[in-house]
Amino acid sequence: MTLPPSRAGGTAASPASGPRVSSYDGLDDRALVAAVTEGDGAALETLYGRYGRPCYGLARRILTDEQFAQDVVQEVFLTLWRDASRFDPARGGFSSWLLSMTHHKAVDRVRREENLRKCRTGVEVLEEAESDDPTVEDEVWSLLRRERVRDALQLLPDVQCEALTLAYFGGYTQREIAGLTSTPLGTVKTRMLAGMRRLRNALDGLGNDAETRTAP
Repeated sequence: MTLPPSRAGGTAASPASGPRVSSYDGLDDRALVAAVTEGDGAALETLYGRYGRPCYGLARRILTDEQFAQDVVQEVFLTLWRDASRFDPARGGFSSWLLSMTHHKAVDRVRREENLRKCRTGVEVLEEAESDDPTVEDEVWSLLRRERVRDALQLLPDVQCEALTLAYFGGYTQREIAGLTSTPLGTVKTRMLAGMRRLRNALDGLGNDAETRTAP
C-alpha cells in the first residue's frame, strides 16, 4: 500500500523504515487510531499491517477481481487516513468497523459495475444471455444473503459481532482472533458459538425465502 504524505510534513513510514513502525506494534487499535487522527503515518502503516490482509480477502471474495479488491482496500485505508475520527470505540471494535467499511465499499463497487453492465449494447447483452455466467437474479440473491449476514451481525453483542466478523469476513482462525483481541482462546470459542446460534436464528427466514424462490 502506498501511504499518503504525513500531515505534519514528509511522508508516512513504510515497512522498510523498520524501527519506527515496529515501535507501534505494542499499541492497541484504539491508540493507533488516535495517532492516525493526529496525522501519524507510522500508526496507519501498523494498522495496515494488521488488517490489510483480511480487508483484501473480504473485498476479493465479494468482487472476485484482484485489481478491484486492491482498489477497495486502498480506498478504505485512505478513508481511515483522512478521517480516522469516524471510528467510534463506543459502538464496537476497530476490526469490525474496518471490515464493515470494506464490505460496504466492495458492495458499492459491485453495484457500480452492475450499472456499467446495464449500459452495454443489446448485442453484448444477448451474448451474455447465451453464456453460462450466473444470472442477474442469482447475483442479486447472493448480494442479499451477504447483506442479511452483515445486518444480523450488527444485532449481536459487540464481542460476539467482533469475533464472527473477523472469522467470517476476515478469514481469521479462532487462535488468531484471540491474539488480535487479547482474549483467551476459550472465551473466543464461547463467544463465537453463542454468536453463531443467534446468527442462525436470525437467518432462518432467509433460508425459507430461498426455498420459496426456487419452488416451481
